Amino acid sequence: MSARTLANTLTQVVEELAQPESYKFLYHEHSNGVQLPSGEVLQKIIDLAREILFPGYYGHSCIETNTLKYHLGVATEQLYSLLVTQIQAGLAFSNFEEGTAVFAAYNQNTVNAEMLRMAEERAKVFVSHLPELRRVLATDVVAAFNGDPAAKNYGEIISCYPVIKELTVYRVAHELWNLDVPLIPRMLTEMAHSETGIDIHPGATIGEYFTIDHGTGVVIGETSIIGNNVKLYQGVTLGAKSFPLDEDGNPIKGIPRHPILEDDVIVYSNASILGRITIGKGAMIGGNIWVTQDVPAGASITQKRV
Repeated sequence: MSARTLANTLTQVVEELAQPESYKFLYHEHSNGVQLPSGEVLQKIIDLAREILFPGYYGHSCIETNTLKYHLGVATEQLYSLLVTQIQAGLAFSNFEEGTAVFAAYNQNTVNAEMLRMAEERAKVFVSHLPELRRVLATDVVAAFNGDPAAKNYGEIISCYPVIKELTVYRVAHELWNLDVPLIPRMLTEMAHSETGIDIHPGATIGEYFTIDHGTGVVIGETSIIGNNVKLYQGVTLGAKSFPLDEDGNPIKGIPRHPILEDDVIVYSNASILGRITIGKGAMIGGNIWVTQDVPAGASITQKRV
């Protein structure tokens, strides 16, 4: 192919790619000078959160008790600063995406200042919740250890088990979700999903002493509610049965459509629990079955013998 022919081909391709109808819904124009959230920065936020919540296991491995406060101070300040930038980016994205006129009455500088103020406030509230996050994650570590006879100690659980890596990110993302931070929670949990094979929506509500054995292939939907002392095995799905449509035929967003698992429930591998149903306290769901109706407290649901 001659240089002229190649140049003509490239020119034609660029012309076609630049046609507005070809990139509808696929193009993001930076809003108010603020870029999209950064996957690289969000990974740093994940690393810092793990370092703060599990000191010595992540980040500085040679940390000692007499220097712990210093290292925690540095890491927490870095976490706050990075969160501010990413939350502000998420706020800018949300305003652009929804096409709203929330800040229409203000000039660009005022808009940026307001988004920065909102980002700083939400980041501050999030950081104030870190001690409670650690307390709850400690219960998850205990649940994972007590639920696996192969585990030798808590350090092995924290360092190796995908459920703790996933739950750390999920619980961080859930806090941000509850603070109405746009986009960032979903990005965080999808990054953890890629790392662990466990897919937990940040909107799901999960109680204390929660664990997932092995973990690969578990899916927990947005409106799922899970009580305390619940254990899942690999391949479990807490999903929706169907999607109600509005008068225009579009899925209705935000309605409860995923299961409720009460305290002390166990769900074995590859079970699918679908729809807004309740699995009662202490119930056991066997593997490789579909459950689409309420299960009474204490009941055991298994496959029928052939």
